[in-house]
Amino acid sequence: MRKATFLLLILAVAYGCSTTQKGAAVGAVIGGTAGAIIGHQSGHTAEGAAIGAGAGGLGGALTGEQLDTMFCPNCGKRFMGSKTVCPYDGTTLQPIRK
Repeated sequence: MRKATFLLLILAVAYGCSTTQKGAAVGAVIGGTAGAIIGHQSGHTAEGAAIGAGAGGLGGALTGEQLDTMFCPNCGKRFMGSKTVCPYDGTTLQPIRK
């Protein structure tokens, strides 16, 4: 079961997902694993995994969303998400380098 879940996660992250979705998936796995380990120490493995996955998924999504931030070099507007072309002037968007 664990191998199948892990394989599905790898396929989802590798293909067809935005950076936000990839961040959420990776964050959920890392958070869930950490939560399960911590929860196991107190006898609440499942609860720890659920809380850790939720917190990790949220944190990963927020991080991934920031990586998705793009800007239009022509008009200067910023866009989040998977947009690649400015909806106002048709210019190809560029990633914001931090």
